[in-house]
Amino acid sequence: MQHAFTPMSCKLLAGIIQANLIMTHRMIRRTVLLTIARLSGATALGLALCPAQAQPTYKVSAAQLQRTVAERFPRSYPVGGLLDITLQAPRLRLLPASNRLGTVMPIEAAGPALRRAYGGTFDTEFALRYEPADRTLRAHQLRVNALRLDGLPPGQAALLEAYGPALAEQALQDAVLHQLTTQDLTLPHSMGLQPGSITVTAQGLVIDFVDKLIVEKQPP
Repeated sequence: MQHAFTPMSCKLLAGIIQANLIMTHRMIRRTVLLTIARLSGATALGLALCPAQAQPTYKVSAAQLQRTVAERFPRSYPVGGLLDITLQAPRLRLLPASNRLGTVMPIEAAGPALRRAYGGTFDTEFALRYEPADRTLRAHQLRVNALRLDGLPPGQAALLEAYGPALAEQALQDAVLHQLTTQDLTLPHSMGLQPGSITVTAQGLVIDFVDKLIVEKQPP
């Protein structure tokens, strides 16, 4: 007995075949992406898949940040031929409540305007931004909390405090806190993603990835 296929049954059959092909394609794509993640050692590098969103995140520990920023110091800054200010490597603080990082730097001031050298501390904080040109996390939106030099006369102390914002900018503006490698971005780029928001936690930083098209559409 032969069965004749009507136009309606043919259309239904074609729809079933197409749905199976789409499902198979999605399963293959997911398997390939997960395999790439395993082979690239993404988890060991701090890159992991979030179960809820099935999107990667990237983590940077506080120790990594401390090592990187310490490489910039010590640094010296002459002030109008009257002062020489030297900053030593800062101690980083994680500030999750404000989503910022803080630093306390040992500071020393000496020069013709002072009778002797004075030591103290320079307390600042800043936010972070991602620079796609070189895959770096950089300091910006700097703020000076305090600049203290022990034993410095009030008049001279006030003048030095007024110089604090300029000193912070020279020392930390756009300072590199971390740099991602091309391997770190292999999996996100294969998914059409790139670094987006940066969140400060009690342990370090967490970078979320967003769709490249969303980032490109944002105003400069």
